[in-house]
Amino acid sequence: MMSAGTVEAVINRLIKNFTVSDDIEITLEANPTSVEAAKFSDFSKAGINRVSLGIQALNDQDLKALGREHSAAEAIAAIEISQKYFKRSNFDLIYARMGQTTAEWEKELMKAIKMANGHLSLYQLTIEKGTPFYGRWRQGELVIPDEDLSAEMYALTNHICAENNYPAYEISNYARPGEESRHNLCYWTYQDYIGVGAGAHGRITVKGETYATEQNKKPETWLKSVLSRGHATKISDPLSRTMMAEEMIMMGLRLTKGIDTKVFEKRIGLALDTFIQKERAELLKAQGFLSAENSDLFQLTEKGRPLLNQILGQILV
Repeated sequence: MMSAGTVEAVINRLIKNFTVSDDIEITLEANPTSVEAAKFSDFSKAGINRVSLGIQALNDQDLKALGREHSAAEAIAAIEISQKYFKRSNFDLIYARMGQTTAEWEKELMKAIKMANGHLSLYQLTIEKGTPFYGRWRQGELVIPDEDLSAEMYALTNHICAENNYPAYEISNYARPGEESRHNLCYWTYQDYIGVGAGAHGRITVKGETYATEQNKKPETWLKSVLSRGHATKISDPLSRTMMAEEMIMMGLRLTKGIDTKVFEKRIGLALDTFIQKERAELLKAQGFLSAENSDLFQLTEKGRPLLNQILGQILV
């Protein structure tokens, strides 16, 4: 929704006010409409060096069912154009869609891998309360794969991606070595990040204390606050050690490599064991959901990763 001129102005201001690494990653998220694809050249000149496209599906029928405005042809064209102007790129797909079979997903995934340029985000369809999808699902208008079939698709996704040099590095993200998303890794490894735009969240450490920040959500309120106060920070709350530990565990377990227990202790000041139910963790290890291979890493197994939320509910103190 931003013009290339606005993007360039933001990047220039950031470079002016922050120390920036020579190989900085600057990602733009875009919809694969023909209008936005045509602007990729200008975005590249403005300083964007990585693009992430919201594709969702590679056939028109499913795109329409998902409420997307682009066609499959537009999506493929956008992928091709993005790779012309950006050295690094990503696009995402949703699987376990309405009526989708394992064979259909395998065929679509192989097509995606052939088109990809180092990174893929592959999400399993979930039905959230309060959405139009939820109402249609409750009324029986939408039929999605059951849990067993969804689990089979997840396992297939991991297997095919690994075979094609796109190993999973996070629950829903797959990349050739070195092509992982740097800003996402920042969140998942619980580093500091600054949320600037409307509704953005941040985690910022000042004089040894980490704060959770949140910006005004409505763009017009955000802009008015920036113009009158110089910022639009709505919330800036210090986080307790327990809150930080829980966040670090919740985010870190998303990663295939899990959490480095020494890094955790250095950041939080207490051992990771302090914040988990040890007996339940040992049981989950025995059941094959938590890895028992390396005592320096607290990580889920491939079997455990799809059950992250349930496992967190069991192990957090």
